[in-house]
Amino acid sequence: MRRALLDTDILSEVTKAKDAAVVRRAHAYVASHGRFTFSVVSVMEVVAGYSQRQAEQKARQFLEMARRSEVLALDATAAELAGRMLADLRRAGTPIGVPDTMIAATAIHHALPLVTGNTSDYDRVRSAGYPLIVETWREPT
Repeated sequence: MRRALLDTDILSEVTKAKDAAVVRRAHAYVASHGRFTFSVVSVMEVVAGYSQRQAEQKARQFLEMARRSEVLALDATAAELAGRMLADLRRAGTPIGVPDTMIAATAIHHALPLVTGNTSDYDRVRSAGYPLIVETWREPT
């Protein structure tokens, strides 16, 4: 199993143990790499979700897991790429959320496949000509 960037939806599924296939692959990933890899943008999205629901204990548990994980920052190069991607998608009439462009740009910048269940949005990124590799853990192994 190769190193990959986990999208926010996959992190959510792992923490909730919603999908057995996702949980199995998550365990295999950690066994192979020792920790998860995800974007600082996912940290913002997950903390915002828990905070909105006033689930502070869950936010703290997630942040503890994040401290044990590889959290990739959005640097200037990835931010520029995200901005160009966002503009291209808007111009084409196929926009996706700003956080998703940041996550996609981070994956591209670090040459990592993006593990997501949100393949339809990220397929728009690929259709716009960006070299994003998309994988899903929802399918049975």
